[in-house]
Amino acid sequence: MSQSYLHQGSGQKLQRKLLGDWYQNLQEAPQRGEKVAYLFISGNIGELLQACGFHLVYPEVNALQCGIKKVAGPNILSAEDLGYSGDVCGYVKNDIGLLTGGNQMPQGTVLPPPDLLVCNYAGCATYLRWFEALAEFYQAEMVVVDVPYLRGTDGPTAEEKAYVERQLRELVTVCERITGQEFDPEAYRQAVARSAQTEDLWVDILQSAKRKPSPIDAYFEAVFFMAPIYVMRGTEACLDYYRAVKEEIDERVQRGIGPLAREEVRILMEGPPAWPHFRRFWEMFKKWGAVSVASTYSKVGGVWDLGFRHDPDRPFESMAEYMLGCYTNRNWGMRSDMLKSYAEEYEADALVIHSVKSCRSFSVGQADLREQFIREYDIPTLFIESDLADPRYFAEAQMKNRIDAFFEALKHRRVTAQV
Repeated sequence: MSQSYLHQGSGQKLQRKLLGDWYQNLQEAPQRGEKVAYLFISGNIGELLQACGFHLVYPEVNALQCGIKKVAGPNILSAEDLGYSGDVCGYVKNDIGLLTGGNQMPQGTVLPPPDLLVCNYAGCATYLRWFEALAEFYQAEMVVVDVPYLRGTDGPTAEEKAYVERQLRELVTVCERITGQEFDPEAYRQAVARSAQTEDLWVDILQSAKRKPSPIDAYFEAVFFMAPIYVMRGTEACLDYYRAVKEEIDERVQRGIGPLAREEVRILMEGPPAWPHFRRFWEMFKKWGAVSVASTYSKVGGVWDLGFRHDPDRPFESMAEYMLGCYTNRNWGMRSDMLKSYAEEYEADALVIHSVKSCRSFSVGQADLREQFIREYDIPTLFIESDLADPRYFAEAQMKNRIDAFFEALKHRRVTAQV
């Protein structure tokens, strides 16, 4: 890298090292006599479990890693051989296939079995069945932290916050019994403080996309940049990582660097990526100079740009608020309002909905969302389908035709509007 662009690529390089060290540390945890907890990304309580002495495993992250490395397909087939239906979530089947094959990740590390399964239930009923299956396979203890689905538009009630907070405090007792060590409240408070600092940086990074042209693709790049804030939030390494990414994005702003040579179209993205075909999926949009300036998937683990921050003075209370407010726990009215505000704030030209077959938390309601944005808001909206893990549902030629036709029509709409 030339001296003119000292920070470009630093985020990806540092992330590869961080995640590599993270997986290696996980593999060696049982040999050191250290305990392991499995949990989910949305509304995750990593800071709390780390303060209880656990190393953390996120099966969703393992699934997307397998998807990118082209091994999710064989894992899914292995699960279907065991009797899992084709309609079951691809992430679940990848996880089952992975564990029956020895839990070896594509990069070679072996995932340790859980000492505790923490089902932080937030907006997805599949979570419950998924961890029930793992509890059966591993003969491990499972705890469910029940997070009430947000029904209104005013956010969680005081009663809902108290209900989740009480469960978190009860979980600490379970963790102390399993690890044999006392919960460290000061370590927890410090981790929550680091989380708040990290969230400030991440919001600054994402909101840089309000610039024209945008210095970041808030979907195709952000899905990689977001990994540390979900799997190792609260750690000093995570905070340092986002300081480095912030420097990279700031340099892009100063030098006029963007994710594409020329930004032609500003789009919003709803739904997870097609991980097994990620590069081809992105190239279909690059062709049209389309840059994602905001996305919902980059908020799946936290919608900090709406104002929430973890609070070290209220660590349990703010953790409960975080769990209740995560994207998948919001009703469709809230999600729609969120996307509408993004369209205005980021001056987007269109909305793209990627509906994935095996994730109903994201896909249910998306067809209605398309109609709303077209009819009520007059925002051009593209609806495409594949899957986030199962490579069999990616019909490349059909998807390319739909994307090309949509951007051709969008280009024509712009021309005629100028006449």
